[in-house]
Amino acid sequence: MAIAARKQPLYDQLVDILTEKIEHEYRPGDLLPSERELSKYYGLSRTTVRLALQELERLGLVVRQHGRGTFVADRSVQATNLSQTYSFTDQMREMGRDPSTTILEFAEIDADKNLAEKMRVRMGDKLFKIERLRCADGMPMMVERTYMPVRKFMLLKRPMLEHASLYTVIEQVFHEKIRVAEEEFFASIARPVDAHLLGIGEGAPVLDLVRTTYDVGNEIIEYTLSVARADQFKYKIFHYRAE
Repeated sequence: MAIAARKQPLYDQLVDILTEKIEHEYRPGDLLPSERELSKYYGLSRTTVRLALQELERLGLVVRQHGRGTFVADRSVQATNLSQTYSFTDQMREMGRDPSTTILEFAEIDADKNLAEKMRVRMGDKLFKIERLRCADGMPMMVERTYMPVRKFMLLKRPMLEHASLYTVIEQVFHEKIRVAEEEFFASIARPVDAHLLGIGEGAPVLDLVRTTYDVGNEIIEYTLSVARADQFKYKIFHYRAE
């Protein structure tokens, strides 16, 4: 069964095919066909198959065990609703603080080389840039810069984000189902612009967070870069077990 020639990369096509099988045919713990078997069945090179399996592993859909093979991941222990995984507003309220958000910028920009690579779009593609300042008790806590593809959210307007959370807008207004969010965070120092917005000294310790959110079609619908002041901000994640 050869994969049809399309503009979409071959390994992306295989990711889509295997994702569909994981969703509807396989069960958690099932062993997937080997790289050799997949290569022969779909008429692809072993390298292409390996890239597809690596992508599925990154998305949390499979677990690869050296010497044993690739198994369907058990996602019952993963959060099923991203809006429940982390909420700045909820966390601040739990701490007895009064949260607020100020939208500093809402603009349409052209994707540069870096954003094009990070978001899997072409250079020059239109993106929404949303910069927000998150505060607690009037104290600046975090600066968020979010990028979203315009073609997915053409009717997005600034007032929508002034009255609802980003993920509420994504899921309830645009009916985009969030599949997975990949997030990493690391220690850093405040750059001049961020230091000014956060009310801290240039070079002060901060926490940098990078979030990439994918929809069910494995397309990136959100790429967010956040900078949080390390002296005030505590990052907490909730993991919900599915019923």
